[in-house]
Formats: sequence, C-alpha cells, structure tokens
Amino acid sequence: MAHSLIASDRVEGTPVCRPTGEKIGEIQRLMIDKVSGNVAYAVLSFGGFLGFAQKHIPIPWASLKYNLQSGAYELDVTEDQLRAAPSYAPGGEAEFDWGDRSDEIIVRHYRKR
Repeated sequence: MAHSLIASDRVEGTPVCRPTGEKIGEIQRLMIDKVSGNVAYAVLSFGGFLGFAQKHIPIPWASLKYNLQSGAYELDVTEDQLRAAPSYAPGGEAEFDWGDRSDEIIVRHYRKR
C-alpha cells in the first residue's frame, strides 16, 4: 500500500484546479501551526502575468482535496471568491496579519460557497 505522506517542498509548486480541471494557480508555500504541527494554510499563487499583479491567497488546508489522477489539489471556488479572498502581494507574507481574527475571516470566506 502506498503511503500518503509528502515532503512540504514537493507540495510547493503543485497545481490547484477547480473540480472541472481548470487550473487556478499553484501552491506557493504551506503555513504550519508551530504549536500543533498541523498544516493550517496552503498559500495559493493566483493571477498576474510573469509575477505582476499576482496575489498570494491563504487557503484553509481542509478546503483542498488532492486528486490522485491529475496530481493536483482541487478547490471548489468561483473566480469572484478568489478575487475577494484575503490576500497579500508576493513578498508581503511578514506584513500579513496571521492572528486569530484573520484566521476567522479566512475560514469564514471559504464557508460562504
């Protein structure tokens, strides 16, 4: 039986698609809760061209589903939801408010579907 573990550096760069197979972006990095050790968010690199106007969007890890056949993570969201999602510009990770209030806002955003 194959194991389901994967190194974090192998997750980074993995495509994220809608259930239809349309590519949304790719995983830029994982955000891990230092106390629990659980993955809290996958940061999605979304939009832009050659890095311009690109957004990094924290996606609750539980909102992603891995598709073995496509080798991509699936996320069932609309274009409007992605554009309105809490985000930061590339390189702005340190300035993003990762506090409890942001956690609540991010999780609530993806429950609105």
